Amino acid sequence: MIKKLTFLAILATSIFGFAASSFADVWVNGYYRSSGTYVQPHYRSSPDSSTHNNWSARGNYNPYTGKKGYRSY
Repeated sequence: MIKKLTFLAILATSIFGFAASSFADVWVNGYYRSSGTYVQPHYRSSPDSSTHNNWSARGNYNPYTGKKGYRSY
């Protein structure tokens, strides 16, 4: 019974850790564009292949600025 509970605890921790890391926010350092414009440091959503789960997508919002998404992809 204890081995089974230990296994389930390890499994749950692994799954939760994977899920949390796959939806983490990413810090972007400030940088200069080729045009000379400076972009302030900021957070962005984790990169992935979907455009519908980005903060700027309609129906979503940016948790750091409180702005609603406006883009329909």
